[in-house]
Amino acid sequence: MTSATAAAATDARPPSRLLTLAEPGRAMAELASFYAARPLLSGLPKGDGHGVLVLPGFMASDYSTRPMRRLLSDLGYDVEGWKLGRNVRVDNARVEAMMGCVEELYDRHDRKVSIVGWSLGGVFARELAKQAPEKVRLVISLGSPISDDRNHTNARRLFEYLNGEEPEPMQGGNFRQLAEAPPVPTTSILTKTDGVVHWRGSVQHGEGEVENIEVLASHCGLGVNPAVMIAIADRLAQAEGKWKPFRPTGLATLAFPKTRLVN
Repeated sequence: MTSATAAAATDARPPSRLLTLAEPGRAMAELASFYAARPLLSGLPKGDGHGVLVLPGFMASDYSTRPMRRLLSDLGYDVEGWKLGRNVRVDNARVEAMMGCVEELYDRHDRKVSIVGWSLGGVFARELAKQAPEKVRLVISLGSPISDDRNHTNARRLFEYLNGEEPEPMQGGNFRQLAEAPPVPTTSILTKTDGVVHWRGSVQHGEGEVENIEVLASHCGLGVNPAVMIAIADRLAQAEGKWKPFRPTGLATLAFPKTRLVN
């Protein structure tokens, strides 16, 4: 561990209580803005029909990702939720079931699958891509705690109460290098006003096809935030093997802060 990495680990902390308390109201406002902007969002870049698996966040279900999935379906993708109920337990059976979702979509089209994961769902998305990179085209995580330090999230105590300090997959040697990006194009969408996962815990580093996109959003609103939808649609619309970093154009540039993301 380098001195910089060690310092970052020591400084890991969850978001402020003010941001956490403001989450419900901000998320509702983002949901309203999603439906207000829905006609415009239908004009986002169209997809090529490949499969997209969408994974919900901790304690959430497919219901939370329904607006996003419907939009992506309208844009031309074959979109599936995980159909595994609430995202509570992290065990080997759950990981195998998620991999089954990836394989089903892959076999359906005989093409690589993109995975979009919200919060803990983004952690799963990255780990699935590490296990089967030959079947995954792209990974997009939304406000996901990918820093290898759970102190970045205020959900740590509840997570460990339900799953223990070492969930079953970790006991088997998996999920131990969360900060390491999978060997496929990987995008982390994050917000500095996240009230659940500190934004520093969502910043990914590394060379190659790895990027961070900052948006103005709450954690609980990331899955319906119009700016997030713009970024997701842009990333998914890239031709396979033709990945380039995200560059908003026109009026869309106003929705993406131009700040430097460093730990």
